[in-house]
Amino acid sequence: MIPKPLRAARTGGVFFLHGEDEFRKQASARFLVDRYADPGTRDFNLDRLQGSEVSVERLASIVATPPMMAEWRVVHLRETQALASSPNARKVILEVAKNPPPGLVLILQATIPARSKARVYKDLARIATSVEFRSVKLDAVPGWLVTWADEELGTTLELGAARALAQSAGNDLGVLTQELRKLAEMVESGDSIGVEDVRRGGVRLPRQDRWAWFDLVGSRRIDEAMRGLRVLLDQGETAIGLVVGLSIHLLKVGIAAEGGPAALNAVLPPYQRFTARGIVGQARRWKRAELKGAIRRLRRLDQLLKASALPDDVLLEEWLIGCQLLGADQRMPS
Repeated sequence: MIPKPLRAARTGGVFFLHGEDEFRKQASARFLVDRYADPGTRDFNLDRLQGSEVSVERLASIVATPPMMAEWRVVHLRETQALASSPNARKVILEVAKNPPPGLVLILQATIPARSKARVYKDLARIATSVEFRSVKLDAVPGWLVTWADEELGTTLELGAARALAQSAGNDLGVLTQELRKLAEMVESGDSIGVEDVRRGGVRLPRQDRWAWFDLVGSRRIDEAMRGLRVLLDQGETAIGLVVGLSIHLLKVGIAAEGGPAALNAVLPPYQRFTARGIVGQARRWKRAELKGAIRRLRRLDQLLKASALPDDVLLEEWLIGCQLLGADQRMPS
């Protein structure tokens, strides 16, 4: 799950790791440290610094120090954003990024403050090897977990189990991966991790899987989706959250309907491509006009949920009923 620009890196220099997802930033920083820092000389050639604690003078001295008895000197600077307000610190960091000393690997890990307009971040993104780690959206978490379990643990995580974990713990990847490591130790070597393993591991399973519910709608099994809707809302799902998830799901169905598996795979992140086969199957159940109407009515539903006095479940049920009707795109009152 390490981004390609980091996996491809071989020549050192400056790496700018930023974004909201602390788990993937930290994992990528560890990857770079392990790649470049010689285990036998780490005491001499690996410096771990905190931006909120290090002085500009010490930072400048460390990054200017050549490696000792090794090819690379690795400097991992966390909380880089704490130095952004210092002109001298900015000058040191940007000069190193523009012209890294031979043998230096400088890892700048940062969480850019919301709405920050500081130019230093744009400059670093342009001149350093830059990767932004955005939070993994909840609807993408199950696919991410399946891929992470395979690549990092060598374990097969069944999609239903991944969905159960995500629905119980949200998109906190640090918590989720800890749970996965525990589950991997519970199962026999070579066995996959299934829903029952998740249950035995102490995770409270939802009565209705939200992603299975999206599949019900995508497969036009509307009667089952109607029954599952009440359960989802009772579990604490919000109507707006379901509309957002449905919109994403039906857009994928629409792409599959228009362009087939190749078009769908082109827009899916690598860790979601294994879901393409199921989505392509769902696309066969829709006529183009029906799918277009359902998506348009979802936009209308979103507006009603934010402005109408009608209960959320009534509005969602009305949308589902519309999906059962021929010409659904023409039967929703404007």
